[in-house]
Amino acid sequence: MNLKAFITALFFLCVNYFSASAQELKEPTNLQQRLNELFPKAVITRIENLDHYTESYQLILDEPLDHKHPEKGTFQHYIYLSHLGFDRPTVIETHGYNTENVKSEVSSLLQANQVAVEYRFYGKSRPNPIQWQYLTNDHAIADYHNIVTKLKTIYSGKWISTGISKGGETALIYKSKYPNDVDVAMPYVAPLINTCEDPRTIQHTRTVGTAECREKITAFQRAVLQNREAVLAVFKEYSLEKKMEFTEVPMPEALEYAVLEFPFSFWQWGGKCEDIPPVKPTAKDLFDYLNKIVGVRTYNDKMSFVYLPSYYQHLSELGYYGFDLEPVADLLTIVKSSSNARFAPKDVAIKYNPKYIKKVRKYVENKGDHILYIYGGYDTWFSCSPTPKPDVDALKMVLPKGSHSTRVKDFPQDDQKLIMDTLKKWLN
Repeated sequence: MNLKAFITALFFLCVNYFSASAQELKEPTNLQQRLNELFPKAVITRIENLDHYTESYQLILDEPLDHKHPEKGTFQHYIYLSHLGFDRPTVIETHGYNTENVKSEVSSLLQANQVAVEYRFYGKSRPNPIQWQYLTNDHAIADYHNIVTKLKTIYSGKWISTGISKGGETALIYKSKYPNDVDVAMPYVAPLINTCEDPRTIQHTRTVGTAECREKITAFQRAVLQNREAVLAVFKEYSLEKKMEFTEVPMPEALEYAVLEFPFSFWQWGGKCEDIPPVKPTAKDLFDYLNKIVGVRTYNDKMSFVYLPSYYQHLSELGYYGFDLEPVADLLTIVKSSSNARFAPKDVAIKYNPKYIKKVRKYVENKGDHILYIYGGYDTWFSCSPTPKPDVDALKMVLPKGSHSTRVKDFPQDDQKLIMDTLKKWLN
Protein backbone atom coordinates (compact mmCIF):
# COMPACT_ATOMS: atom_id res chain seq x y z
CA MET A 1 0.00 0.00 0.00
CA ASN A 2 1.43 3.39 -0.97
CA LEU A 3 1.59 6.27 1.51
CA LYS A 4 -1.44 8.08 0.08
CA ALA A 5 -3.61 4.97 0.27
CA PHE A 6 -2.41 4.29 3.83
CA ILE A 7 -3.31 7.82 4.99
CA THR A 8 -6.75 7.57 3.32
CA ALA A 9 -7.45 4.23 5.01
CA LEU A 10 -6.30 5.59 8.37
CA PHE A 11 -8.57 8.62 7.95
CA PHE A 12 -11.67 6.50 7.32
CA LEU A 13 -10.73 4.18 10.19
CA CYS A 14 -10.57 7.15 12.61
CA VAL A 15 -13.85 8.59 11.30
CA ASN A 16 -15.61 5.26 11.78
CA TYR A 17 -14.13 4.82 15.26
CA PHE A 18 -15.17 8.26 16.52
CA SER A 19 -18.60 7.96 14.88
CA ALA A 20 -19.13 4.66 16.67
CA SER A 21 -17.94 6.19 19.97
CA ALA A 22 -20.27 9.16 19.55
CA GLN A 23 -23.13 6.80 18.78
CA GLU A 24 -22.38 4.81 21.96
CA LEU A 25 -22.49 8.02 24.01
CA LYS A 26 -25.87 8.89 22.53
CA GLU A 27 -27.37 5.50 23.18
CA PRO A 28 -29.12 5.28 26.56
CA THR A 29 -27.57 3.11 29.25
CA ASN A 30 -29.46 0.26 30.91
CA LEU A 31 -30.26 2.55 33.85
CA GLN A 32 -31.47 5.36 31.61
CA GLN A 33 -33.71 2.96 29.68
CA ARG A 34 -35.24 1.73 32.92
CA LEU A 35 -35.76 5.27 34.18
CA ASN A 36 -37.49 6.16 30.92
CA GLU A 37 -39.82 3.20 31.42
CA LEU A 38 -40.58 4.12 35.04
CA PHE A 39 -41.08 7.84 34.35
CA PRO A 40 -42.24 8.04 30.72
CA LYS A 41 -43.34 11.67 30.93
CA ALA A 42 -40.25 12.91 32.77
CA VAL A 43 -37.43 14.99 31.31
CA ILE A 44 -34.34 12.91 32.14
CA THR A 45 -30.92 14.46 31.66
CA ARG A 46 -27.55 12.92 32.35
CA ILE A 47 -25.47 15.18 34.61
CA GLU A 48 -21.96 15.27 36.04
CA ASN A 49 -21.24 12.53 38.55
CA LEU A 50 -20.64 13.16 42.21
CA ASP A 51 -17.63 11.39 43.75
CA HIS A 52 -17.62 7.60 43.35
CA TYR A 53 -20.84 7.42 41.30
CA THR A 54 -20.94 5.85 37.84
CA GLU A 55 -24.06 7.60 36.47
CA SER A 56 -26.10 10.62 37.57
CA TYR A 57 -29.36 12.06 36.27
CA GLN A 58 -31.64 15.02 36.79
CA LEU A 59 -35.28 14.02 36.52
CA ILE A 60 -38.05 16.57 36.08
CA LEU A 61 -41.31 14.83 36.89
CA ASP A 62 -44.85 15.91 36.17
CA GLU A 63 -45.88 15.46 39.79
CA PRO A 64 -49.59 15.49 40.64
CA LEU A 65 -50.66 18.42 42.79
CA ASP A 66 -52.95 15.93 44.53
CA HIS A 67 -52.08 12.23 44.19
CA LYS A 68 -55.66 11.21 45.02
CA HIS A 69 -57.05 13.56 42.38
CA PRO A 70 -54.61 13.67 39.44
CA GLU A 71 -57.17 15.64 37.43
CA LYS A 72 -56.25 18.67 39.58
CA GLY A 73 -53.08 19.15 37.55
CA THR A 74 -49.31 18.77 37.95
CA PHE A 75 -46.18 20.72 38.76
CA GLN A 76 -42.57 20.19 37.68
CA HIS A 77 -40.72 18.32 40.39
CA TYR A 78 -36.90 18.11 40.37
CA ILE A 79 -35.01 15.08 41.70
CA TYR A 80 -31.40 13.96 41.30
CA LEU A 81 -30.40 10.30 41.06
CA SER A 82 -26.80 9.13 41.55
CA HIS A 83 -26.08 5.49 40.73
CA LEU A 84 -23.58 2.92 42.03
CA GLY A 85 -25.34 -0.40 41.55
CA PHE A 86 -28.81 -1.89 41.39
CA ASP A 87 -28.10 -4.11 44.39
CA ARG A 88 -26.50 -1.38 46.52
CA PRO A 89 -28.40 0.35 49.38
CA THR A 90 -30.30 3.44 48.23
CA VAL A 91 -30.61 6.67 50.21
CA ILE A 92 -33.52 9.02 49.63
CA GLU A 93 -32.74 12.48 50.98
CA THR A 94 -35.95 14.33 51.74
CA HIS A 95 -34.75 17.90 51.40
CA GLY A 96 -36.89 20.37 53.31
CA TYR A 97 -36.35 23.20 50.86
CA ASN A 98 -34.69 23.56 47.46
CA THR A 99 -31.77 21.32 46.50
CA GLU A 100 -29.05 20.67 43.99
CA ASN A 101 -27.19 17.40 43.44
CA VAL A 102 -25.13 17.19 46.65
CA LYS A 103 -23.89 13.99 48.25
CA SER A 104 -25.26 13.30 51.72
CA GLU A 105 -23.16 12.00 54.59
CA VAL A 106 -25.33 8.88 54.82
CA SER A 107 -24.73 8.08 51.15
CA SER A 108 -20.98 8.31 51.75
CA LEU A 109 -21.09 6.22 54.93
CA LEU A 110 -23.05 3.42 53.26
CA GLN A 111 -21.60 3.72 49.72
CA ALA A 112 -25.18 3.91 48.55
CA ASN A 113 -27.12 5.07 45.54
CA GLN A 114 -28.71 8.44 46.22
CA VAL A 115 -32.03 10.03 45.33
CA ALA A 116 -32.10 13.72 46.32
CA VAL A 117 -35.64 15.10 46.18
CA GLU A 118 -36.48 18.79 46.21
CA TYR A 119 -39.48 19.57 48.41
CA ARG A 120 -42.58 20.44 46.42
CA PHE A 121 -43.07 24.17 45.77
CA TYR A 122 -39.47 25.11 46.68
CA GLY A 123 -36.56 26.04 44.42
CA LYS A 124 -36.96 24.89 40.81
CA SER A 125 -40.03 22.85 41.83
CA ARG A 126 -42.01 26.01 42.65
CA PRO A 127 -44.98 26.75 40.40
CA ASN A 128 -46.02 30.32 39.78
CA PRO A 129 -48.41 31.09 41.30
CA ILE A 130 -48.35 28.64 44.20
CA GLN A 131 -51.63 26.89 44.86
CA TRP A 132 -51.22 26.92 48.62
CA GLN A 133 -53.87 24.29 49.33
CA TYR A 134 -51.54 21.68 47.82
CA LEU A 135 -48.55 22.64 49.98
CA THR A 136 -49.17 20.09 52.72
CA ASN A 137 -46.92 17.47 54.26
CA ASP A 138 -49.26 14.68 53.21
CA HIS A 139 -49.02 15.73 49.57
CA ALA A 140 -45.22 15.97 49.84
CA ILE A 141 -44.98 12.57 51.50
CA ALA A 142 -47.11 11.10 48.70
CA ASP A 143 -44.47 12.47 46.29
CA TYR A 144 -41.74 10.49 48.08
CA HIS A 145 -43.90 7.36 48.31
CA ASN A 146 -44.60 7.49 44.57
CA ILE A 147 -40.92 7.97 43.69
CA VAL A 148 -39.65 5.25 46.06
CA THR A 149 -42.32 2.74 45.00
CA LYS A 150 -41.22 3.06 41.37
CA LEU A 151 -37.48 3.05 42.02
CA LYS A 152 -37.75 -0.04 44.22
CA THR A 153 -38.55 -2.01 41.08
CA ILE A 154 -34.96 -1.47 39.91
CA TYR A 155 -33.08 -0.91 43.20
CA SER A 156 -33.35 -4.14 45.19
CA GLY A 157 -31.09 -3.26 48.13
CA LYS A 158 -32.03 -1.72 51.46
CA TRP A 159 -33.58 1.76 51.52
CA ILE A 160 -32.62 4.54 53.91
CA SER A 161 -34.29 7.94 54.28
CA THR A 162 -32.40 10.94 55.56
CA GLY A 163 -32.71 14.71 55.73
CA ILE A 164 -31.35 17.68 57.63
CA SER A 165 -33.42 20.02 59.84
CA LYS A 166 -36.77 20.50 58.06
CA GLY A 167 -35.67 17.72 55.72
CA GLY A 168 -35.03 15.49 58.74
CA GLU A 169 -38.45 16.36 60.08
CA THR A 170 -39.82 15.36 56.68
CA ALA A 171 -38.01 12.01 56.97
CA LEU A 172 -39.76 11.42 60.31
CA ILE A 173 -43.16 12.39 58.88
CA TYR A 174 -42.51 10.08 55.91
CA LYS A 175 -41.60 7.21 58.24
CA SER A 176 -44.79 7.73 60.25
CA LYS A 177 -47.02 7.76 57.16
CA TYR A 178 -45.35 4.98 55.13
CA PRO A 179 -43.37 2.94 57.69
CA ASN A 180 -42.54 0.16 55.19
CA ASP A 181 -41.13 2.36 52.43
CA VAL A 182 -37.65 2.46 53.97
CA ASP A 183 -35.70 0.07 56.16
CA VAL A 184 -33.97 2.80 58.18
CA ALA A 185 -34.59 6.51 58.76
CA MET A 186 -31.64 8.71 59.72
CA PRO A 187 -32.78 12.30 60.36
CA TYR A 188 -30.27 14.98 61.30
CA VAL A 189 -31.08 17.78 63.79
CA ALA A 190 -34.81 17.29 63.17
CA PRO A 191 -37.35 19.06 65.39
CA LEU A 192 -40.93 17.98 65.98
CA ILE A 193 -42.52 21.25 67.07
CA ASN A 194 -45.53 21.39 69.39
CA THR A 195 -47.10 24.79 68.62
CA CYS A 196 -46.78 27.90 66.44
CA GLU A 197 -44.52 29.34 69.16
CA ASP A 198 -43.01 26.36 70.93
CA PRO A 199 -41.93 27.61 74.38
CA ARG A 200 -39.16 25.02 74.60
CA THR A 201 -36.98 27.06 72.24
CA ILE A 202 -37.06 30.10 74.53
CA GLN A 203 -36.46 27.90 77.57
CA HIS A 204 -33.44 26.51 75.74
CA THR A 205 -31.89 29.91 74.97
CA ARG A 206 -32.44 30.96 78.60
CA THR A 207 -30.68 27.94 80.07
CA VAL A 208 -28.11 26.58 77.58
CA GLY A 209 -24.41 27.33 78.02
CA THR A 210 -23.13 29.47 80.86
CA ALA A 211 -24.88 32.36 82.61
CA GLU A 212 -21.95 34.59 81.61
CA CYS A 213 -22.40 33.76 77.93
CA ARG A 214 -26.15 34.35 78.06
CA GLU A 215 -25.53 37.74 79.70
CA LYS A 216 -23.14 38.67 76.89
CA ILE A 217 -25.81 37.74 74.35
CA THR A 218 -28.37 40.01 76.00
CA ALA A 219 -25.82 42.83 76.33
CA PHE A 220 -25.06 42.52 72.61
CA GLN A 221 -28.75 42.63 71.66
CA ARG A 222 -29.25 45.74 73.74
CA ALA A 223 -26.12 47.42 72.37
CA VAL A 224 -27.38 47.03 68.79
CA LEU A 225 -30.71 48.70 69.60
CA GLN A 226 -29.11 51.37 71.78
CA ASN A 227 -26.95 52.29 68.76
CA ARG A 228 -29.79 51.83 66.31
CA GLU A 229 -29.16 54.78 63.98
CA ALA A 230 -25.45 54.15 63.62
CA VAL A 231 -25.99 50.43 63.01
CA LEU A 232 -28.73 51.19 60.48
CA ALA A 233 -26.30 53.43 58.58
CA VAL A 234 -23.89 50.49 58.27
CA PHE A 235 -26.82 48.24 57.32
CA LYS A 236 -27.78 50.64 54.51
CA GLU A 237 -24.22 50.68 53.18
CA TYR A 238 -24.16 46.90 53.22
CA SER A 239 -27.49 46.63 51.38
CA LEU A 240 -26.27 49.00 48.66
CA GLU A 241 -23.02 47.07 48.27
CA LYS A 242 -24.87 43.75 48.00
CA LYS A 243 -27.69 45.25 45.90
CA MET A 244 -30.37 44.09 48.33
CA GLU A 245 -33.78 45.68 48.56
CA PHE A 246 -35.84 45.82 51.75
CA THR A 247 -39.33 46.89 50.75
CA GLU A 248 -41.24 43.88 52.10
CA VAL A 249 -39.52 44.16 55.48
CA PRO A 250 -38.02 47.66 55.80
CA MET A 251 -34.52 47.88 57.25
CA PRO A 252 -35.49 49.37 60.66
CA GLU A 253 -37.96 46.51 61.14
CA ALA A 254 -35.50 43.93 59.78
CA LEU A 255 -32.91 45.15 62.30
CA GLU A 256 -35.28 44.55 65.22
CA TYR A 257 -36.17 41.09 63.97
CA ALA A 258 -32.48 40.26 63.53
CA VAL A 259 -31.83 41.31 67.13
CA LEU A 260 -34.68 39.12 68.35
CA GLU A 261 -33.44 36.24 66.21
CA PHE A 262 -29.89 36.55 67.54
CA PRO A 263 -30.07 34.23 70.62
CA PHE A 264 -31.85 31.50 68.65
CA SER A 265 -29.31 31.59 65.80
CA PHE A 266 -26.33 31.98 68.15
CA TRP A 267 -27.01 28.63 69.81
CA GLN A 268 -28.35 27.00 66.66
CA TRP A 269 -25.20 27.60 64.65
CA GLY A 270 -22.59 27.19 67.39
CA GLY A 271 -21.71 30.80 68.15
CA LYS A 272 -18.63 31.29 70.31
CA CYS A 273 -19.04 33.45 73.41
CA GLU A 274 -15.51 34.82 73.09
CA ASP A 275 -16.37 36.20 69.64
CA ILE A 276 -19.22 38.44 70.86
CA PRO A 277 -18.01 42.06 70.50
CA PRO A 278 -16.91 43.88 73.68
CA VAL A 279 -19.10 46.17 75.77
CA LYS A 280 -18.47 49.30 73.66
CA PRO A 281 -18.00 48.14 70.07
CA THR A 282 -18.28 50.30 66.97
CA ALA A 283 -21.51 50.29 64.94
CA LYS A 284 -19.69 48.30 62.25
CA ASP A 285 -18.59 45.69 64.78
CA LEU A 286 -22.17 45.38 65.99
CA PHE A 287 -23.62 45.03 62.51
CA ASP A 288 -20.93 42.68 61.24
CA TYR A 289 -21.38 40.25 64.12
CA LEU A 290 -25.17 40.41 63.97
CA ASN A 291 -24.95 39.71 60.25
CA LYS A 292 -22.49 36.85 60.79
CA ILE A 293 -24.80 35.06 63.23
CA VAL A 294 -28.25 35.89 61.83
CA GLY A 295 -27.66 36.89 58.22
CA VAL A 296 -29.65 40.05 57.50
CA ARG A 297 -30.08 38.91 53.89
CA THR A 298 -32.84 36.68 55.29
CA TYR A 299 -35.08 39.75 55.38
CA ASN A 300 -34.41 41.19 51.93
CA ASP A 301 -37.08 41.03 49.23
CA LYS A 302 -35.49 38.13 47.34
CA MET A 303 -35.20 35.87 50.39
CA SER A 304 -38.59 36.94 51.74
CA PHE A 305 -40.04 35.53 48.53
CA VAL A 306 -37.92 32.35 48.72
CA TYR A 307 -39.04 31.54 52.28
CA LEU A 308 -42.78 32.12 51.81
CA PRO A 309 -43.51 28.38 51.43
CA SER A 310 -41.56 27.63 54.60
CA TYR A 311 -43.48 30.11 56.73
CA TYR A 312 -46.75 28.88 55.27
CA GLN A 313 -45.91 25.32 56.33
CA HIS A 314 -44.68 26.28 59.77
CA LEU A 315 -47.81 28.25 60.51
CA SER A 316 -50.21 25.65 59.11
CA GLU A 317 -48.81 22.24 60.12
CA LEU A 318 -45.20 22.14 61.28
CA GLY A 319 -45.30 24.68 64.10
CA TYR A 320 -42.45 27.09 64.80
CA TYR A 321 -40.76 29.18 67.46
CA GLY A 322 -41.55 32.57 68.95
CA PHE A 323 -39.21 35.47 69.69
CA ASP A 324 -38.18 36.21 73.27
CA LEU A 325 -39.07 39.91 73.58
CA GLU A 326 -38.32 40.23 77.28
CA PRO A 327 -34.56 41.07 77.21
CA VAL A 328 -35.07 44.03 74.84
CA ALA A 329 -38.76 44.89 75.18
CA ASP A 330 -38.04 48.45 76.36
CA LEU A 331 -35.88 49.13 73.26
CA LEU A 332 -38.25 47.84 70.57
CA THR A 333 -40.07 50.51 68.55
CA ILE A 334 -41.57 48.46 65.71
CA VAL A 335 -41.88 44.76 66.58
CA LYS A 336 -44.51 44.11 69.22
CA SER A 337 -45.40 40.47 68.54
CA SER A 338 -43.36 37.34 69.25
CA SER A 339 -44.83 35.58 66.19
CA ASN A 340 -43.18 34.82 62.85
CA ALA A 341 -46.52 35.41 61.11
CA ARG A 342 -45.11 38.70 59.77
CA PHE A 343 -43.18 36.69 57.16
CA ALA A 344 -46.03 34.44 55.97
CA PRO A 345 -47.76 34.86 52.59
CA LYS A 346 -50.18 37.76 52.55
CA ASP A 347 -53.83 37.38 51.56
CA VAL A 348 -53.70 33.63 52.26
CA ALA A 349 -55.84 32.11 54.97
CA ILE A 350 -53.59 30.02 57.23
CA LYS A 351 -55.05 27.90 60.00
CA TYR A 352 -52.72 25.96 62.29
CA ASN A 353 -53.45 22.26 62.81
CA PRO A 354 -52.05 21.33 66.25
CA LYS A 355 -52.80 17.61 65.80
CA TYR A 356 -50.60 16.93 62.77
CA ILE A 357 -47.14 16.83 64.32
CA LYS A 358 -48.47 15.35 67.56
CA LYS A 359 -49.50 12.24 65.58
CA VAL A 360 -46.03 12.06 64.04
CA ARG A 361 -44.39 12.41 67.46
CA LYS A 362 -46.65 9.73 68.93
CA TYR A 363 -45.65 7.31 66.18
CA VAL A 364 -41.88 7.86 66.24
CA GLU A 365 -41.66 7.87 70.04
CA ASN A 366 -43.79 4.75 70.50
CA LYS A 367 -43.38 2.72 67.29
CA GLY A 368 -40.46 4.28 65.45
CA ASP A 369 -38.08 1.33 65.15
CA HIS A 370 -34.88 1.66 63.11
CA ILE A 371 -34.65 5.45 63.38
CA LEU A 372 -31.18 6.85 64.06
CA TYR A 373 -31.33 10.46 65.30
CA ILE A 374 -28.37 12.86 65.12
CA TYR A 375 -28.41 16.06 67.24
CA GLY A 376 -26.20 18.81 68.61
CA GLY A 377 -26.92 19.53 72.27
CA TYR A 378 -26.51 23.32 72.00
CA ASP A 379 -28.68 23.58 68.88
CA THR A 380 -31.90 25.45 69.68
CA TRP A 381 -33.89 22.93 67.65
CA PHE A 382 -32.61 20.12 69.88
CA SER A 383 -35.11 21.38 72.48
CA CYS A 384 -37.88 20.11 70.17
CA SER A 385 -36.39 16.69 69.47
CA PRO A 386 -38.47 13.55 69.99
CA THR A 387 -37.46 11.04 72.66
CA PRO A 388 -38.15 7.41 71.70
CA LYS A 389 -39.46 5.14 74.44
CA PRO A 390 -36.97 2.60 75.90
CA ASP A 391 -38.65 -0.36 74.21
CA VAL A 392 -38.38 1.22 70.74
CA ASP A 393 -35.47 -0.04 68.65
CA ALA A 394 -34.08 3.41 67.89
CA LEU A 395 -30.85 5.27 68.61
CA LYS A 396 -30.65 8.96 69.54
CA MET A 397 -27.13 10.38 69.38
CA VAL A 398 -26.47 13.82 70.88
CA LEU A 399 -23.15 15.64 70.62
CA PRO A 400 -23.22 17.58 73.94
CA LYS A 401 -22.04 20.98 72.67
CA GLY A 402 -22.87 20.37 69.01
CA SER A 403 -24.77 22.79 66.78
CA HIS A 404 -27.24 22.49 63.91
CA SER A 405 -24.24 21.55 61.76
CA THR A 406 -23.59 18.35 63.75
CA ARG A 407 -22.81 15.31 61.60
CA VAL A 408 -21.61 11.77 62.29
CA LYS A 409 -18.02 12.81 61.54
CA ASP A 410 -18.12 15.24 64.50
CA PHE A 411 -18.70 12.53 67.12
CA PRO A 412 -15.89 10.76 69.00
CA GLN A 413 -14.63 7.54 67.42
CA ASP A 414 -16.49 5.29 69.88
CA ASP A 415 -19.77 7.04 69.06
CA GLN A 416 -19.10 6.81 65.33
CA LYS A 417 -18.52 3.08 65.75
CA LEU A 418 -21.81 2.72 67.63
CA ILE A 419 -23.62 4.58 64.83
CA MET A 420 -22.08 2.42 62.10
CA ASP A 421 -22.60 -0.83 64.04
CA THR A 422 -26.25 0.08 64.55
CA LEU A 423 -26.75 0.86 60.85
CA LYS A 424 -25.07 -2.42 59.87
CA LYS A 425 -27.27 -4.37 62.28
CA TRP A 426 -30.47 -2.78 60.98
CA LEU A 427 -29.38 -3.19 57.35
CA ASN A 428 -28.04 -6.74 57.84
